[in-house]
Amino acid sequence: MKTTTYNIDRINHLIQQYQLGKEEFLTLLSEGLKHPLTWEAVFKEEIQINHLKRIDKIFKKGLSYYLDPTAPVTSKESSIFFRKEKFGTNLNLASKKIVSQFEDLKISLSGLAKLSDINLERKLPVFHSHDNPVSVANTVRELLMPRFKKDPKKFLNALIDTFAEYNILVFEYVEHPSLKEKTNIDGFFLQPNVIVLRRNQDYFKREIFTLAHELGHYLLNQEEIESMDYDQMAFGKISKVEAWCNHFAFAFLAGNELLNLDKLPNLTARNDYNFNEIKTISDHTHLSFSAILTYLVKKDKVSGAIYAKMRRNQEEEIQNRKEEEKKKRELEKEMGKASTASLAKPIQSPLFVSTIQSAFFDGVINEFELCKTLNLKPNQLEKYLR
Repeated sequence: MKTTTYNIDRINHLIQQYQLGKEEFLTLLSEGLKHPLTWEAVFKEEIQINHLKRIDKIFKKGLSYYLDPTAPVTSKESSIFFRKEKFGTNLNLASKKIVSQFEDLKISLSGLAKLSDINLERKLPVFHSHDNPVSVANTVRELLMPRFKKDPKKFLNALIDTFAEYNILVFEYVEHPSLKEKTNIDGFFLQPNVIVLRRNQDYFKREIFTLAHELGHYLLNQEEIESMDYDQMAFGKISKVEAWCNHFAFAFLAGNELLNLDKLPNLTARNDYNFNEIKTISDHTHLSFSAILTYLVKKDKVSGAIYAKMRRNQEEEIQNRKEEEKKKRELEKEMGKASTASLAKPIQSPLFVSTIQSAFFDGVINEFELCKTLNLKPNQLEKYLR
């Protein structure tokens, strides 16, 4: 077996950063093996290359990372996992990886901005959880709300563009359908100015609400990593900060329609559960049906039983639509039609693109690094350098 010298401090650093217990780490390391690996068998004076590859399969840092003799940076600035211990969701490994990936990108961009003399400083004031979330939403809407677009994806794109004007960096990440383990989060906020969203191809309105919610965290300057659980929002116990961000997000997206929602009578079978009124408000605001129901529960306008029934009906409709789309794709495949489906591309913030462009023009990064960072093919380069 080939072996090599290595820096065990860097491995311990990653185990600590990802908040893994030793047994949990060894279980991940032993995946697919008949006999589980032990700490003593793996971490000797020199390490087997095969074991090192298994470690990198967990952390995805590249083998050279573990061979680097320099001490790892263990500071609150280097990772949210050193700044905060508990989060709104019990994060799986895939989520921890994606958070670390964007934390590294954030640090890299900060360095590029300084070298290229780009100002990424916060432009909006920091608010507090004792401030009225509706008043804050009304103030911020005047600055950050773009012209309404009927198509939810285009509206999301417009929001990200507008946020960029105020130095708020928004990233999307797209998960491949074949991934063995997908993230169990919808979004997160990293100080000072980074919001990350999971692409939700089937529920763009959910992604829009997540963005508005994380904007709330940005305004409070309170970091969080979380899943948007509407049932938890409606009936669960949540912190003061989470309640504030939910209320803010709703008011930010609802705008003037908030008054119409507050005027709605209680939802009953007699008024057909105000279905048409709720649909109209949803169409005019990009608030999802589920988000509106959650708000109405908080306003005591809908009972738990009616909420559960309407949510169940909605989920069944969505599932039926997915099944129909799946059958259509399978039929087209049987008929020999080429699939037009391709992996979605994440929306790129213009602030991110302009920062990378400036770093290239200032000679801070080269052409290869530019293409790699913006995920470009060489023949696409000219378009980004105009």
